[in-house]
Amino acid sequence: MSCCAPVAEGALAAAERPVVSAEELRLASRSLGGGVMQVELAVPDVHCGGCIHAVESTLSKLDGVLSARVNLSTRRVTIKYREGKLPPIVESLVSIGYPPHLFEEEGTKDAVLSELLWATGVAGFAAGNIMLLSVSVWSGAEAATRDLFHWISALIAIPALFYAGRIFFRSAWNAVLHGRTNMDVPISIGVILAYALSLYETIHSGPHAYFDGAVSLLFFLLIGRTLDHVMRNRARVAVTSLARLAPRGATVLHPDGSRDYVPLNEIEPGMVIAVAVGERIPVDGVVMEGSTDIDCSMATGESAPQPAQPGSDIRAGMLNLTHPITMKATAAAKDSFLAEMVRLMEAAESSRAAYRRLADRVSALYAPVVHLTALLTFIGWMIWSGGDWHLSITIAIAVLIITCPCALGLAVPMVQVVAARRLFEHGIMAKDGSAMERLANIDTAVFDKTGTLTVGEARLANAGEIDAEALAIAAALGARSNHPLSRAIAAAAPANTKPVQLAGITEQPGFGVEAKIGSSVYRLGRASWALSDDAAEGTVLARDGQLLASFRFENRLRQDAAEALEALRKRGIEVEIMSGDTRAQVEAIATKLGVTRYHAGVLPGEKAVRMAELAAEGRKVLMVGDGLNDAPALAAAYVSMAPATAADVGRNAADFVFLHESMNAVPFAHRVARRSGQLIRQNFGIAVVYNLIAVPIAILGYVTPLVAAVAMSGSSVIVVANALRLLRLGGGQKRSAAATARRASHKLQEVM
Repeated sequence: MSCCAPVAEGALAAAERPVVSAEELRLASRSLGGGVMQVELAVPDVHCGGCIHAVESTLSKLDGVLSARVNLSTRRVTIKYREGKLPPIVESLVSIGYPPHLFEEEGTKDAVLSELLWATGVAGFAAGNIMLLSVSVWSGAEAATRDLFHWISALIAIPALFYAGRIFFRSAWNAVLHGRTNMDVPISIGVILAYALSLYETIHSGPHAYFDGAVSLLFFLLIGRTLDHVMRNRARVAVTSLARLAPRGATVLHPDGSRDYVPLNEIEPGMVIAVAVGERIPVDGVVMEGSTDIDCSMATGESAPQPAQPGSDIRAGMLNLTHPITMKATAAAKDSFLAEMVRLMEAAESSRAAYRRLADRVSALYAPVVHLTALLTFIGWMIWSGGDWHLSITIAIAVLIITCPCALGLAVPMVQVVAARRLFEHGIMAKDGSAMERLANIDTAVFDKTGTLTVGEARLANAGEIDAEALAIAAALGARSNHPLSRAIAAAAPANTKPVQLAGITEQPGFGVEAKIGSSVYRLGRASWALSDDAAEGTVLARDGQLLASFRFENRLRQDAAEALEALRKRGIEVEIMSGDTRAQVEAIATKLGVTRYHAGVLPGEKAVRMAELAAEGRKVLMVGDGLNDAPALAAAYVSMAPATAADVGRNAADFVFLHESMNAVPFAHRVARRSGQLIRQNFGIAVVYNLIAVPIAILGYVTPLVAAVAMSGSSVIVVANALRLLRLGGGQKRSAAATARRASHKLQEVM
């Protein structure tokens, strides 16, 4: 097995797919805003750390390219570039031997696994038959019989090497053709040399030939590679389960009444789509006709159908349960929230955390080191053995095989893949794998109050005490804001409230909403901002700086908030609350949660200043917040987290987003992050110890090529199996990956 193991759809040979054209590249790109474009391409010839370095460094040097990130698990490269002139991305990748393609969504059949199984079966069948012929040779057959059996073995081995060995040879040839090496090069050299050595012995009627060893070597390498592929797929089941929620296509209704079945990637915004009972929603959209129940995921992760009628927003991946509906697409498939969630998962797997960068650099240096070590071993044994080239080349082959840095190449990415899956199973989306590394090192956690420690759906407690006209005006202003308290005021207005005509509406984050009615200026929000009295507190409605109404709110603590904060404190993490609410409100919540350090009346800029103060003290701070006014602090923190109910800018600024109501997401994510760091260090230890023991033994001549193949494959399987131990980590609100993917649709609609 090697770190070059083919995975996902990208493992098919480059020749089997058309290289993407510049126009296709332009059409596949999407805008991230701010003049930044992003495109994702399949690069099936990427195999190891050296390949990643070659692709990323080449693309990063192009004028206009802002960043290039390769995901080894999916063999995709994500490129961000400046809007305007398209950089020569395709030409650059082709020139270094990595022709890019537009990736296709994974189907139900794993073509790579099928190819590996067939290759393994052919190699195993050939090895078994050659071994049967070898028995007679080992039993002392006469020279003529021995030579005949050797020639038959050679003929059996040829198709086995060509068919089964093409998986390695294909990659190695492409690397050499473009003046580079990867870890399939030493494997290919080892297999070819083992066969050539045996063929030489057969031609010269030598007493020993090793066709069984050459084919068995290939057989064991393929077994290891197949196990690697299966275990990687098992680790990535969260991503694949989520991606498979998307249907293959949808029935599009045309203005003339006709209908066509359109593939998913051809659906465009504005198309009218018919969704039958039992079908999944293909893309984000809005219901036009019909009423039905939709299978969604609630904040707690429990499944409960939600009604949908004309005007209701629906998202890709939701399941239509009861009645057929007609919907209008509002986004293409590549821009749907479902696609965004897959991208988030893959971004977490492919991040360049410190451990990952170290492993990539070492793996990139390994190929030349492997060849140099094998060459020096051959020369050394030629001198030591007095010119016995047969013995020398056999030992050199063993060194080529056993020194492959598969375990090192898998040490970090496999843990990141499993950690991303583990978090996803508990309703936590990690935007960047490096954030997990930072989360493991935190010593302070700062929480916003409203919408974070408390459920964002605050309730107006004194609605009956407020003048009806003032409440109507406040509700009209509150409806124009996403702040939880504004929404609570808007929700408290009676259903028959007369609409209020507002003009010049503006919102100042952290302060409130302002508008005009006639010549008067009305403000709803922070009392010190709305009133002429700077010392005033609370949330008020004011007209021209004069008080019209004061509002009191009731907040419900988020589920498991006290338990979550206590779990953090037990791990030695200091906890504090920072909120823009009044001191009385913040103190009440802090008392309930047993928190002694809290700050009230904090403005958005002051929250970011507090992050800087803590950083200056040497603290590594986790900021957990949800509102528009939390975004600066979330961006300034060492690492950050937000609930799915957070404002768009807050979710975009956070490193993690949790989809359910329970605050246990915070200590659970921290636990996964710490455990991931432990497993990465263990995997590094396994890789280092393996090489410290195996390489000297191989150089000393105590290892055959076959044993080397078993040892190398075994080290990789051990590293992957060690990463999978993370799946046994308890705690949190566990849901299976498949169940999460099936039922997360409704809650995920607010993310990104």
